[in-house]
Amino acid sequence: MTIQRQSLGRWGEEQAVRFLCARRWKILERNVRTPVGELDIVARDGRTLVFIEVKTRRTAAFGAPQEAVGARKQRQIVRAAQWFLARAGNPPESLRFDVIAVMPAADGARIEHLPAAFGLDGAV
Repeated sequence: MTIQRQSLGRWGEEQAVRFLCARRWKILERNVRTPVGELDIVARDGRTLVFIEVKTRRTAAFGAPQEAVGARKQRQIVRAAQWFLARAGNPPESLRFDVIAVMPAADGARIEHLPAAFGLDGAV
């Protein structure tokens, strides 16, 4: 991955965190590395534990950012979340998998939040 792409990804994740904090979500962890993959953001929306995948693209020339979260990526996120939960101890009352799509815009960032984008089986 190029430094330019890493920088764009970090920028997108920061925009996503700002978006969530503005909605009074509690950010628990960021960039959680597990043996089976990485979790971009782990947050709490009320009593719901939410695993959030952030996708950032400069343009929509190759599709919307959220389109990059296909079945394979969803399965990887679910496995990473299962690993995370196994080490956390207390199972959450409820959990959810969201996707946040970020694209640069003239006024900062265009953000699209897709709550419950997929389920534990890795598919909607």
